[in-house]
Amino acid sequence: MLIIVIDFKEFLSQIFYQIQLYSIMDLMKIIQSQLTDVVLDQIAGQIGGNREQTATASNGILNTLIGALAKNSSNEDGAASLFNALEKDHDGSLLDNLSDYINPAAPHPVSERTANGAGILSHLLGDKANLLTQLIGQETGLSKEGAFGLMTKLAPIVLAALGKQKKQGGFNVSDLMGFLSNENQGMRQRQMEEQRRLEEEQRRIEAQRKQQSGVGNFMKLLDFDGDGSGLDDAMGMLGKLFKK
Repeated sequence: MLIIVIDFKEFLSQIFYQIQLYSIMDLMKIIQSQLTDVVLDQIAGQIGGNREQTATASNGILNTLIGALAKNSSNEDGAASLFNALEKDHDGSLLDNLSDYINPAAPHPVSERTANGAGILSHLLGDKANLLTQLIGQETGLSKEGAFGLMTKLAPIVLAALGKQKKQGGFNVSDLMGFLSNENQGMRQRQMEEQRRLEEEQRRIEAQRKQQSGVGNFMKLLDFDGDGSGLDDAMGMLGKLFKK
């Protein structure tokens, strides 16, 4: 007989940990709740874009940065480095003073280390930051300078949201690794679902186009006199049938 020994204390601890992770609002929701129309308009004015461009570009940037955080923290050294950065400079208080951060002329600006978006991008993305800047410009119409300005503005907000989660969840280094891993998996799942939705919509549009094309071709066949009105000719043909 096979006897399986279960450490119920460890088992319950893991269950509690998973419940704790899923009960905490995900990073995207926290950040998006902060990016109100007023905030987007303020940022758009600074980067030379409009609200729609800024919102579209922000979504792509946020997904990329969260993915980069998860990748860089997939080992203990990387997670420990991020944990220390959150402890020192990104405790989430920036979200409590977001208007001061968005407005450089605010009377009580946040610390330089907390707001160092360029430094965060360099650490997370390296040379890929330039590629991301180009892609954002191509997709949204923002200038290269505007796209980079938006990236540097959002990077500290992402770390502030993560720092807030760390504080609320009482995370240690291992917890932080697990949280970011779950966050990345959830983000990938949402992207796959969105991709499937777009593909289904594309197939629907294509099917509708073919159907309309088929109807159009049929009407051309009925256009006996070449006047472009197949419907009139079809009605005339039916009328002749009824007269017989």
